[in-house]
Amino acid sequence: METFRVMRQDDNGNRFLVAAGLDRAAAEALAAEYEARGHKQLYWVEREAQ
Repeated sequence: METFRVMRQDDNGNRFLVAAGLDRAAAEALAAEYEARGHKQLYWVEREAQ
């Protein structure tokens, strides 16, 4: 099974891991939830290395 992680980037270009080991739907839902809360950072989902 593929696993995905949610990442974020702050205004200075620093990248941070938000969550890992999620299925795609859960990762996308989490990223959307953070964006909906009005957080100013950029959030995205990426596949974890196998």
